[in-house]
Amino acid sequence: MSGGRITTHVLDTSRGKPAIGINVELWLIESSNSAESRTLLRTAATNEDGRLDAPLLDSDEMLAAVYEIVFCAGDYFRDEKRRHILEAEPVFDRVPIRFYAADAEAHYHIPLLVAPGGYSTYRGS
Repeated sequence: MSGGRITTHVLDTSRGKPAIGINVELWLIESSNSAESRTLLRTAATNEDGRLDAPLLDSDEMLAAVYEIVFCAGDYFRDEKRRHILEAEPVFDRVPIRFYAADAEAHYHIPLLVAPGGYSTYRGS
């Protein structure tokens, strides 16, 4: 696959396994003067490997712009299949990762490592 694209995957570090079924949203963030607008571009859910079945954005739609991926971590940890790992409500309900894609021809892989009490991210490859 050539051209720009945005991809992600999610690992549940509390279990040491892929996070299956996390809902993910991709937003385009635009600013003019002091106002900001958000446009929802895509929603998807992670598969058995903690990945999405398709890129959040591919080369046909990719722009040099500010994007935000929102991971619905609270819903994931509140699911009855995972309630046993919670000592209390998850600290982070929604995890927003805002980033600037300067090159519309580049691959931006933004993974999330998540647990009920914390998360981290990085630009992957």
